[in-house]
Amino acid sequence: MSTSSRSDTVQKTFLKYQHLFVFLAPLLFVVSVYLVAPTEGSGTGYWLEYWWLFLAFLVGATIVNTVGISGSALFVPFLIFIFPLIAGETLTPETLVKVGLISESFGLSSSALAFIQYGLVDRRLALTLVAGGVPFVVGGALLSFVIPAPVFHLLLGLALIAASYLLFKADLGHEEPGGTDSGAEISTDSGAEVSTDGGSLPNDADKLGPAGVEMDTHGTVTRVDRDGNDYSYSHGGYLERFANYSIGGVFQGLAGFGIGELGIISMLRTEVPVKVAIGTNHIVVALTAVLASLVHVFGGQFVPGGHSMSLASTPWNMVVWTVPATVTGGQIAPYVSAALDTSFIKTGVGVLFAVIAVALFVMAAGGF
Repeated sequence: MSTSSRSDTVQKTFLKYQHLFVFLAPLLFVVSVYLVAPTEGSGTGYWLEYWWLFLAFLVGATIVNTVGISGSALFVPFLIFIFPLIAGETLTPETLVKVGLISESFGLSSSALAFIQYGLVDRRLALTLVAGGVPFVVGGALLSFVIPAPVFHLLLGLALIAASYLLFKADLGHEEPGGTDSGAEISTDSGAEVSTDGGSLPNDADKLGPAGVEMDTHGTVTRVDRDGNDYSYSHGGYLERFANYSIGGVFQGLAGFGIGELGIISMLRTEVPVKVAIGTNHIVVALTAVLASLVHVFGGQFVPGGHSMSLASTPWNMVVWTVPATVTGGQIAPYVSAALDTSFIKTGVGVLFAVIAVALFVMAAGGF
């Protein structure tokens, strides 16, 4: 067996059983936290104090992963506005960042793998966007140590209002998948699928189900997901996507969200099918979130007036509930995305952006 064949086999096996690997990660995390993490309390009462966060973060993770945006876009406003009403206490900014970053990292990784398994991720496009956004994410993360929080909240709120407007104005008629009712006869083996007009759809042996992707000489990409739905689009529109992901990257570095919210608009406007855009956006958001987290944790010591996070003050009795919730929500999201009508997804994303923007305006007003 060649090296390439072994690699394909390993990849297919991993994706086939990714649910097992994904759910083992939070289990090991929770066990490790319980056994070795430094805590400010102990006993059953301490570990069960915030059990209700599992439900809240499960719903939130499913929503944000379904529409392909950062978890912190919902988690941070929730922890600022809703958490004090239920728990009777207010969390410090440092605690907000810790809970959001830890939870989002697990949730994004889970959902990204699920979307890859489903065949809804354009990895070439994702890696290009990540590479272009890296310097802006790093710059934004370093700026976070000197820019006042109210100014940031105001700017991001304005950006999300603009994104919501652009989304409602965007023409999404191009994004409906062809599916098996479009004349294609999809087989589940490694052979090519032949359509009624004599053409064919890609079917890669190293992918799950009747899935595959190919690009013709004109740059048109044909993608088939695990259910046999087919999508056609091109990689054109790099300049518009670069502009949106650059601005979003700065915000991603500042507070852990922004690149997904603004970036997905540029993919939709450049005629990337909405479900492929959502899946691809997960890779971009996941990788840039990890990068932003590292800079937030370790970069403060290199900036005048900066700070670093203390492991001992982490609210472990919160994250033992939020991490499993975000992982579960990340696994549910691709099925929700595939089942919902795309116009409903578009409306949901636009409304969600507007709601988050209002919350950010309230946060900014309270900080001035």
